[in-house]
Amino acid sequence: MTPQLQQAIKLLQLSTLELQHEIQEALESNLMLEEGEESERLDAGMLDDARLPRLDDDLLQLQGHETPSESSLEREVRAESNEMPEELPVDTQWGDVFDGYLPPTAQGSSDDADYDPLLHRSRPQTLWDHLTWQLNLSRLSERDFMIAQAVIDAIDADGYLRADVEELVATIDDPTIGADEVETQIHRVQSLDPAGVGARDPRECLLIQLRQLPRETPWRDLAIAVCETGFEHLPRGDVTALARLLKASERDLTRALDLIRGLNPKPGRLIQETASEYVVPDIFVRKYEGRWQVELNPDITPRLRVNADYARLVRRADQSADGQTLKSHLQEARWFIKSLASRNDTVLRVGAKIVEMQQDFLEHGDEGMRPMVLRDIAEALELHESTISRVTTQKYMHTPRGTFELKYFFSSHVNTTSGGECSSTAIRALIRKLIAGESPRKPLSDNKIAEELANQGIDVARRTVAKYREAMGIPASSERKRLA
Repeated sequence: MTPQLQQAIKLLQLSTLELQHEIQEALESNLMLEEGEESERLDAGMLDDARLPRLDDDLLQLQGHETPSESSLEREVRAESNEMPEELPVDTQWGDVFDGYLPPTAQGSSDDADYDPLLHRSRPQTLWDHLTWQLNLSRLSERDFMIAQAVIDAIDADGYLRADVEELVATIDDPTIGADEVETQIHRVQSLDPAGVGARDPRECLLIQLRQLPRETPWRDLAIAVCETGFEHLPRGDVTALARLLKASERDLTRALDLIRGLNPKPGRLIQETASEYVVPDIFVRKYEGRWQVELNPDITPRLRVNADYARLVRRADQSADGQTLKSHLQEARWFIKSLASRNDTVLRVGAKIVEMQQDFLEHGDEGMRPMVLRDIAEALELHESTISRVTTQKYMHTPRGTFELKYFFSSHVNTTSGGECSSTAIRALIRKLIAGESPRKPLSDNKIAEELANQGIDVARRTVAKYREAMGIPASSERKRLA
């Protein structure tokens, strides 16, 4: 493969964030490349208008966008004004007009270009931080604080204490500290927020949460009795066995079980702060005047052009090393822009074909998803399957039904009794619908679900139903049984 083809393939398989990083590296390494104005956006436009990326030698342009006037970019700002302007004049810095909020090292220093305010954000709070903060508010002796801190150190991210009393005594390594003192501090830590933290098993976790509820809470005492005496019946929800064991009515036990289900078996996760992960769609799909329209996301489409001043120097360049460098950079810049245009064109074509073949999904949801594999799109667009695989990896489509990775629209098929095919995604949706409408007293078994699907013309085995049900995180029928 030629270097140009390798570059095109590389850009094709990059995600949006990776592509932006690659473009930034190209801008820093190639003196011929520069960012264009807002009106010079590389955009494939609307599919219905058949406006594909157009390459004018050195510049990719989008028609129909006006260039901001120079007067709007050079708006004057009065220092004595209390109003915050939308933009500063091009020769004015923020610090010249408003008081800065950044630390002194970030203003007026020689390292301004390297300063990143995001690096100065406080780190996410962990469960250990939250528990230690509460411990510092308690009036404890130095000895008790040391023991309690050792207990907190042994708590995992889910909130469970993963060390027994003997291990904690050995960890503290103080011959004067006994098991009774450690047990006392374990109970102290278990009284901290979130409720249930410091438990040694799920049963103790639920009991801690129940005992911290107000005494007047309905069904609290019965729920405690269930966890203390009949905990082994909880996973199955065996109300009949619990009624015999606790000498209580099934109706009261049902209410107590509902109270238990409202508890959190992993309390530590309530404190975890995870960094938000955002998905930027590559393609927008919307319905306009009865027709589905497909367009590239204009906010992520790169705006690149060849620097006209440097390009004029190439025409006058000789055979010197500098002249050859300019010519090499110019050729690389043109190939990079062409590769971006080719990438956008391919992504748009694949997205449009997916929308064309999955219109029933857009109209009716998962039940309308038709079976489709990479080969179907490859044959329709006369592309190789590997190209379709690259395009559909880490690329996202925003639709009225949500944002999906392009690979979401591909699924295996199951034969129907009428000779047609049904996608696995549609079968999952039907299983979910059947379970949602079942009777709580008599939930549908996997065999019964398979029979219901067969009545709709979908021939699927019980094992397949069980596999799809487990993949969706739906428990078996015995665990779904509830009293009305």
